[in-house]
Amino acid sequence: MQKKFIILILLLLSFDFIFAQCAMCKAALEAEIKSGGVGANGINNGILYLMFIPYLLIAAVGYFMYKHFKS
Repeated sequence: MQKKFIILILLLLSFDFIFAQCAMCKAALEAEIKSGGVGANGINNGILYLMFIPYLLIAAVGYFMYKHFKS
């Protein structure tokens, strides 16, 4: 079980092509890219960072609940 969990985490961390944006952010960043700006990459990384933390917490709570109820 632990080996599958580690593989899942490594797969989730290896995707560099995932970009999560709301519609307003996406429109603003596309306009910036067309005008020659490079700020879009930083904002994409920030959004992914903020998105990852809640999923990590939910996974940790689920794992500990699974371990608790299994024994």
